[in-house]
Amino acid sequence: MFQSKFVKRSFPDPDRLVNLACQSLLRDEAMAIAALEMLPVELFPPLFLAAFAGEHSKILKMMVQAWPFPCLPMGALMEELQPYHKMIQAALEGLDVLLSQEVRPRRWKLQVLNLQKYTHQDLWAMWSGAESSMCSLFESGMAQTMKRQKVDDSRAQSKPPSASIGVFIDLNLKEGTPDKSVTYLIKKVRQKRGLLNLFCEKLLISSVSAQNIRILKMMQLDSVQELEVNCTWKLSTLEKFIPYLGQMGNLRRLILSQIHMSFHGTPEQEEQCASQFASQFLHLLHLQELYLDSISFLQGHMDELLRCLKTPLETLSITNCLLSQIDLMNLSQNLNVSQLNDLSLTGVNLTSVNSELLQVLLERASATLQDLDLDECGITDLEFTEILPILSRCSQLMTFSFCGNCISIATLEDLLRHTIGLSQLSQVLYPAPLESYQNIRGSLQLGILDQVQSRLRQMLRELGRPDMVWLSTNRCADCGDKTLYDLNSVLCSCHMSV
Repeated sequence: MFQSKFVKRSFPDPDRLVNLACQSLLRDEAMAIAALEMLPVELFPPLFLAAFAGEHSKILKMMVQAWPFPCLPMGALMEELQPYHKMIQAALEGLDVLLSQEVRPRRWKLQVLNLQKYTHQDLWAMWSGAESSMCSLFESGMAQTMKRQKVDDSRAQSKPPSASIGVFIDLNLKEGTPDKSVTYLIKKVRQKRGLLNLFCEKLLISSVSAQNIRILKMMQLDSVQELEVNCTWKLSTLEKFIPYLGQMGNLRRLILSQIHMSFHGTPEQEEQCASQFASQFLHLLHLQELYLDSISFLQGHMDELLRCLKTPLETLSITNCLLSQIDLMNLSQNLNVSQLNDLSLTGVNLTSVNSELLQVLLERASATLQDLDLDECGITDLEFTEILPILSRCSQLMTFSFCGNCISIATLEDLLRHTIGLSQLSQVLYPAPLESYQNIRGSLQLGILDQVQSRLRQMLRELGRPDMVWLSTNRCADCGDKTLYDLNSVLCSCHMSV
């Protein structure tokens, strides 16, 4: 049998060779730094990865200065709850040196240092600059920054201004001193004002201290796309914060939670402050999602808020708020519902208001509504029966929850018949019906609830929708948390063995 004289050889994996080359460079710090000038562009990412993983801060600092791509997404390498102050400081020191130079490195292209902790992003697409949205936002933000800056001719310098660099980070402004990395970043932004700019797409505020107000002043506020505020305000503090909200012109999602004004001002001052707050929505021209939970000053100001809200919302959640009948009338008649997908009025008491207002609101939103939450609204059989025909016309409805209301078995069955034709509806969360309690304040009779669930499932099968999920959700008698009740079982953590 003929056998070839050529011996079949196996070649090493190219990725493994690159990794070995990077590790070899990192063992000689001086050689690695000297090699950056001639290093092929495609080797920068793997060398940076290796330097970051091995905490080679000096090499990383020099790589930042020579980075040949528009964006350096360092945050993508950071795992949650791990300290990375040493590497963040090295990167910022590299930017500091870079911005102090009159002549930039030949290959330098860096515009954005991204410290956001992405979890499911295509890292290599980001390395190569394919995702340009951050750089585009940076350029527009920089144009506005330069426009806002005052030009002082008496201090004009002979050398041309250096190109600026943006740092992206998600911030949580809370009580106390920020962590070391954020403190160091703020220090550098202050030192290099106009050259090093702070961008924040996701901002959480749980304390509006003087220190946090100073951070807001240094931030490019039009970069904020998601804002969550959870504070107890003094009237004077709210007045200080209001102007910053109006500067967040690219805000997409706004979450205001547990905001209660301390009563240190006159009713006239509080009224004026609430009106000023509502007026900031005139500037939020890209707002898509609005969540208002337990807001003490919302009552009586819904008309002002809606007048100032210039964009159609995709999500509106007003929960655990006191609303008057006039507020609900304004909401039902004046809200732009052309793109409304999600609506929640959980915890808004509808008992003492005209039930037609809810009907009008649902009718106007019926063409687009996908998720509807009416938990704990004080709705009874009478009000519920009146909205059933409208619910049957919500052709895009996917989920519906109305837990915590006083509903009978007959009304539950009526609801099922009215919504069985909604092809998109996949999940309904309902309260235990009145008949499943011993009395108005009695304990829940799980046996009766099991019979109700069995009956509803039988109806779903008979009507050709066995795929639709109906679950009863109620407050657990032992822990008070919301609990799912399935056939013959209570799905609450306090009932499960550890």
